Amino acid sequence: MPASALMNVMVGAARKASRRLIRDFNEVEQLQVSVKGPSDFVSQADLACEKTIHEELSKARHGYSFLMEESGLVEGPDKTHRWIIDPLDGTTNFLHGIPLFAISIALEREGELVAALIYNPALDEFFTAEKGKGAFLNDRRIRIAARKNLEDTVIVTGIPHRGKPGHSQFIKEQSTMMQHVSGIRRTGSAALDLAWVAAGRFDGYWERNIQAWDMAAGVLLVREAGGFVTDLDGEGKMLDKGHILAANLPIHKSMLNILTNIG
Repeated sequence: MPASALMNVMVGAARKASRRLIRDFNEVEQLQVSVKGPSDFVSQADLACEKTIHEELSKARHGYSFLMEESGLVEGPDKTHRWIIDPLDGTTNFLHGIPLFAISIALEREGELVAALIYNPALDEFFTAEKGKGAFLNDRRIRIAARKNLEDTVIVTGIPHRGKPGHSQFIKEQSTMMQHVSGIRRTGSAALDLAWVAAGRFDGYWERNIQAWDMAAGVLLVREAGGFVTDLDGEGKMLDKGHILAANLPIHKSMLNILTNIG
């Protein structure tokens, strides 16, 4: 499917921003890094990437609001549109030379997700979606995995960072879930976890205590790939509540049943 004007704008912004990421990724030992919090690092590349994306999208769609990881909420005169941006999801991977990180851009229109892009520049993989138009990896249509039995699945999740809440709950959830599935993985990038669920590489994903910019683009990708996404209460308030579950419908039901019945 030919890219729309909107998607061309998003791809162009991501590709321009990625040049700095690739340059610094190839020289990772020389990065200037400051500590933003326990195990939560921010690099000069992260900040520069966000600045580039903000500038490019502002030029192309003047007046839209922004919600960004580093800069927070930047309101524009157009309150009906909001970009949700994570300039570098998987920062710890990036800083350790692990090629699992991504630029994540989503667009909300009147509170509804309508466009999404997740780009891993290390692998040159663009995951894109627009509401009602399907999900794509580069130019290839992608679909969520079709497995129906939980014991056949490979599930991905996120482990709480050192110094953040939720470790005891995660340990209970992981130990319970691993009794029902073929395997559990952890990539270190929520955006890529969702993109890979959309592409059928993982069968399901759950995580707690993450931000809107970590998952907004991935939510639409999974939906457009035929998947089902909710918060861990089975509702559609992922971005507000900060927890998420994504899979095809049968696997989603099985996972939700397990996660909501852990004592």
